[in-house]
Amino acid sequence: MSRRYDCSEPMERTRGIAEAVSVVRRGELIVMPTDTVYGVAADAFMPPAVTALLEAKGRGREMPPPVLVGSVRAATALVEDLGTYGQDLIDEFWPGALTLVCRANPNLMWDLGETKGTVAVRMPMHELAVELLKETGPLAVSSANLSGRSAARNVDEAEKMLGDSVAVYLDGGVSGHADPSTIIDLTGPVPRLLRAGAVPEDRIRSVVGVLLTDEDDPDEPDTPAMSDTATKAAADAEAAALSLRKRRESAAPGEPAEAVSDTPSAKPSLSKGDAAQTRDAPAEAPADVVQPAAEPSPAKDDPAGGRES
Repeated sequence: MSRRYDCSEPMERTRGIAEAVSVVRRGELIVMPTDTVYGVAADAFMPPAVTALLEAKGRGREMPPPVLVGSVRAATALVEDLGTYGQDLIDEFWPGALTLVCRANPNLMWDLGETKGTVAVRMPMHELAVELLKETGPLAVSSANLSGRSAARNVDEAEKMLGDSVAVYLDGGVSGHADPSTIIDLTGPVPRLLRAGAVPEDRIRSVVGVLLTDEDDPDEPDTPAMSDTATKAAADAEAAALSLRKRRESAAPGEPAEAVSDTPSAKPSLSKGDAAQTRDAPAEAPADVVQPAAEPSPAKDDPAGGRES
């Protein structure tokens, strides 16, 4: 039978987090609040638990869940390479509603589904979620709803859809906002927008310079025309990023970096102490062998900015 904890009460919150950690380590599912919508979560390194998560939602392996982390270091342990722009995007928008799709670390033993060797990773801007993630390590998280239904914005909606398939429900009130996370693909030479979301496209462009969208590649990716387009875009992106960095570095002493940026940076954040903790936390991921698994389709209702439709 499922257990539910009201995390607005300090004692219930403490008990709920402890119980959720125990449940995750046993390979069972939990529901947790995030800064976008509620998510159903499982240990990312327990394939049977990930399978149970997909079955609870009524989805298959072709729709792998993204991974939420409690620190930047945990995220970097999961990926092979952040590419040219990954660290800049993390510095600007994490914790927050930006999901990065990267090549997965090939030395990790996990199986999220058919990901084709990639992983979608995000650090949420939610105090309870980050506290939990620091205890559990990386979690595979998908929106807390049945396939085809709207994502849950509160724990009642999640429980009504998922019922006893979930062992623990953490009630954190209404989720932060209805917009899903923005998803950026960093597996190519130029960042690509996979899904528009809470972080506006113009703010992404202010960091990376050039951002490809579906309209930029009407041809197949491996055609010569597409190759030329990607090459030119990569060169433009490098030039724009270099120009922006030079302008920031040449700012007068005491002048904020935003003063020389093309777009103001209104970055939401945890408290300074919390943000510092998230960057210094040790990586939770073990280092063995991962089964790469499929390039997903972006989902509108995924709290982690996952790649499900």
